[in-house]
Amino acid sequence: MNMQASIHKGENVVIGKDVSFGENVTLGSNVVIYDGTEIGNNVVIQDNAVIGKQPTRAKASILPETKQLPPAVIGSGVIVGTSAIIYASAEIEDEVFVADLATIRERVQIGNGTIVGRGVAIENDCRVGIRCKLETNCYITAYSVLEDYVFIAPCVVTTNDNYLARSKERFGKFKGVTVKKGGRVGANSTILPGKVIHEDGAVGAGSVVTRDVRQEELVVGSPARKLREVPKEQLLINQK
Repeated sequence: MNMQASIHKGENVVIGKDVSFGENVTLGSNVVIYDGTEIGNNVVIQDNAVIGKQPTRAKASILPETKQLPPAVIGSGVIVGTSAIIYASAEIEDEVFVADLATIRERVQIGNGTIVGRGVAIENDCRVGIRCKLETNCYITAYSVLEDYVFIAPCVVTTNDNYLARSKERFGKFKGVTVKKGGRVGANSTILPGKVIHEDGAVGAGSVVTRDVRQEELVVGSPARKLREVPKEQLLINQK
């Protein structure tokens, strides 16, 4: 541990070997930080959070067994909420807000200024761009890409397995979703595997997206169909 950094600690904090801290870091009580984790300046990690956890694998899992992963990297100005878990090899850029009970899995990248809401789960091998908003209890499936300025409303579910965990045909065909720059998904919507929501595409609440959403198109329903174009005043280019 870098003992020259200014660290404010609560009770029962566990810090592994070779953890590096920037200046003015605050750690709540019962925080666990695993070996080699890098933490930037002006970071707040609240009670019971776990940073840099190595993943574990169920015996029945179809995923390959993972060896020791590189440490997690937490940028400057990051806030990590109570009981949040950030896994090894996750990279969290500056000014990201990770709310209480969120989970960010291994090999996930989160861009500057993004908000990861309460109870959000971002599974392994995802990339999230800058200034995104992932609202309460949404689920981002493995191998997904969310580009910059994406909005994901509460309780959205994304999926990556067209075979519903049956038949060997599914092996090697997992594919997450892609939401291009400025794409938006309304509450309680479900996005099926491999679907793409193009730039400024919008999905109405409660929709089931079974096909790609075109640029600047608003879709609604189950299955989702085009309702109209996204209003011009709602386009990303017209926001201050």
